[in-house]
Amino acid sequence: MPTPNGFEQAYNAQASVDIATHLIVAHHITQHTNDKQEIEPALAKLEQLPECLGSVDNLLADTGYFSQANVKACADAKIKPYIAQKRQSHNQALDARFQHQPEIGESTLPPVEAMTHRLTTKAGKALYGKRKSTVETVFGIIKHVQGFRQFQLRGLESVQSEWNLVCIGWNLKRMHVLRG
Repeated sequence: MPTPNGFEQAYNAQASVDIATHLIVAHHITQHTNDKQEIEPALAKLEQLPECLGSVDNLLADTGYFSQANVKACADAKIKPYIAQKRQSHNQALDARFQHQPEIGESTLPPVEAMTHRLTTKAGKALYGKRKSTVETVFGIIKHVQGFRQFQLRGLESVQSEWNLVCIGWNLKRMHVLRG
């Protein structure tokens, strides 16, 4: 991967996490430095999930994943994207924070405009807010609690196998917690 110091043997680990259970439902490894290229591979992995697991309704992602092509890819897959378009400032004024956005017919809007409006509604803000407490939590626990901070193997195929094991380990621990 290109870095400010030249090229490094590095990988970009991706995971799709279920909001309700915090289980990793899809994952992959890439050598792209930019996450904008990772929505379509994630959608392809999600499409392979068995029907008995249900359907994917929404996709929550941070600004690193935003592009018109990604929003369109989600819309084409019949998944509502919630992808931030820019960093949001903290400590908004109360009137801005609680401003009511009327519901509009999103089907008449282009996909990016529909998503932009969806993110300004109360329900959209609440749903998007769950992103930080799901996927960020999963990566944080994998790094800090499970101690997985770097890949031990080299080569894309070997690293994908290592990431598979890390994700399986996370899911086993999570299923144990969910079972009670």
